Amino acid sequence: MYLEIITPDKKVFAGEVVAAQFPGANGSFEVLDSHAPLISTLDRGQIRVTTNKGQEFYTVDGGVVEVLNNKIIVLAESVIV
Repeated sequence: MYLEIITPDKKVFAGEVVAAQFPGANGSFEVLDSHAPLISTLDRGQIRVTTNKGQEFYTVDGGVVEVLNNKIIVLAESVIV
């Protein structure tokens, strides 16, 4: 599955992932391979990205996520370091 995390300033992450967990507006949810199509708003919180090399974490200040055909696009307000 391919994931992109994009802010208005830059592309924060782009690559193949095994799973991704998001801070949805109605609660946390996880996306795995062959997930159903989905569009959701994101609250401020942590995105957990699981790759073959391990886990990475990105804290976002809200945004939108779209899942379609094993591609995940996150349009984040900002990524907090």
